[in-house]
Amino acid sequence: MIARDLISNNIPPLKTTDTGEKALNWMSDFHVSHLPIIDNQTFIGLISEDDILNLNSPELPIHANPLSLRMPFIHSEEHIYEVIKKMVQLQLSVIPVIENEKTYIGLITAESLLNYFAQSASLQQPGGVLILEIQSRDYSMSEIARLVESEGASVLSSLVTSRPDAYKVEVTLKVNRQNLAGIISTFKRFNYEVKASFQENDYFNTLKNRYDSFMNYLNV
Repeated sequence: MIARDLISNNIPPLKTTDTGEKALNWMSDFHVSHLPIIDNQTFIGLISEDDILNLNSPELPIHANPLSLRMPFIHSEEHIYEVIKKMVQLQLSVIPVIENEKTYIGLITAESLLNYFAQSASLQQPGGVLILEIQSRDYSMSEIARLVESEGASVLSSLVTSRPDAYKVEVTLKVNRQNLAGIISTFKRFNYEVKASFQENDYFNTLKNRYDSFMNYLNV
């Protein structure tokens, strides 16, 4: 999945001739706190709600106000992981997508990213979830997958998280089996620390509740 595949066509960009008041109205209508500004099809910058609230004359066209716009963007062929990384690092509700030098072709919203992961095949397939804690130097995804497969199961997806100052990583596994007892026993036999395990319904009900809460927050 690349950035181009996640572009939302529901939110138009601002023009430099649009007013700050119009920008605020659009942000409210589309439940975002950032909007791209373009000149013809050239990306000029990303304006935030705070930028507009600080304008001297929000009733005037944007170009009539002194601005220092941020320039975050993603190229159309970049992977979805780069999209997520940049949006999280910069705390953006949308990120512009460009081609060539600065040709604007659309934007990606935080909502579209969440929807993509909610609809991904690994989340839709039945199974269970395991969370392992492993010394960083001992982490091997191929070894973990081999142990799962030794119990006649398969890893559907995995997520590895760590802190820069930590010596351990946390590995979250989605496997295609709801009864996890045999897999847990195998991991423990090979000295893996199983921090938690979830039956599918319990885990994904929790995820759904968190997702719904976040979507409600975006719609405030």
